Amino acid sequence: MFDNTHIEEAVAWRRDLHRHPEIAYQETRTSDMIARLLDGWGWQVTRGLATTGVVATMGDGDGPRIGLRADIDALPIHEVTGLDHASTIPGMMHACGHDGHTSMLLLAARQIAAEGVAGGTVTLIFQPAEESEAGARVMIEDGLFDRFPCDTVYAIHNWPGLAPGRLVARDDAMMAAFAVFDITISGKGGHGAMPEQSDGVIAAAARIAAAAQEIPARSLSPLTPSVLSITQIHSGSAYNICPDTATLAGTARWFDAGAGDILERRLSEVASGIATAHGCKMQIDYQRRYPATINTAAEAAIAREIGDAMGLDTSTADPSMASEDFAFMLQKVPGAYLWLGAAREGNNPGLHATTFDFNDKILPVGAEFWVRLAQRATRG
Repeated sequence: MFDNTHIEEAVAWRRDLHRHPEIAYQETRTSDMIARLLDGWGWQVTRGLATTGVVATMGDGDGPRIGLRADIDALPIHEVTGLDHASTIPGMMHACGHDGHTSMLLLAARQIAAEGVAGGTVTLIFQPAEESEAGARVMIEDGLFDRFPCDTVYAIHNWPGLAPGRLVARDDAMMAAFAVFDITISGKGGHGAMPEQSDGVIAAAARIAAAAQEIPARSLSPLTPSVLSITQIHSGSAYNICPDTATLAGTARWFDAGAGDILERRLSEVASGIATAHGCKMQIDYQRRYPATINTAAEAAIAREIGDAMGLDTSTADPSMASEDFAFMLQKVPGAYLWLGAAREGNNPGLHATTFDFNDKILPVGAEFWVRLAQRATRG
């Protein structure tokens, strides 16, 4: 479908984006590049949704309307790959492959434009701020589906846990909902040699950390997927001081809404009870960020049908407890979130690793999938 020159250009785009990562709502250079290329191929380009988002449309406005989404933001991670195209910006890195997702959709966009859209409308959604900052929700709030109506919407994510040639499109749950929380324990501090004269702030924090991570096992059925992880503990400033405050932070993950309610309630109850038992006070800031990513069965079946036609292995896989803000789009429009196998031979760093780099070999595979999906939607 793509000649070698076009594939090489897509790899060049991807590596240029990798050299110049931009984090949530700061993707100005990235969106400039996207808009320039799309405009040159004849797409109708709109900018500004969610600050740095780019939306492009092509078609006659009648008939089926399909949305294809790629995330464009990087992560606040310092890259240590040592590659020639490694990040040139300290503390920022494309550690999740969004540079690849963007280039994949751009490669498809050029081919779709060259072939033309025979009926209906194709809408390309280049979304900022996927990494915990809810760019999808903000684009929707800014009128994404009001201004650019879609009957269906799809997204692809590279998946290092799957071999190249795999495409997973589950009929239901793909990714978990998630929340973040901060717990503050406060009490009387004192001399480390006389702990009886101070409250047990550190002891309370340690016990909360241990007990909190047992909540899923003790409050929910083992058949109900859920995770509660303490990922940060901060307290103290000297060897001989019992501190007066300690903070804990972490994340909760779930699929079933009722399980999410139980995790939130029990975390507050457990932390409060342990703090009180140690003579301390507890405050919790619990923020639900993303809902679960749930595919609609009909659209997932279409994705598998196209994957089968391409010779891909479309057998199913377990859902992931990681999260994805494409979930907000799927709450508004039927569609499917897909994993495209991206494992490397030998060393195969996972998503968000400091040594991660997108597997360029899958660029034409994902782009061909997008072209075939757009053709199926608009040509029938």
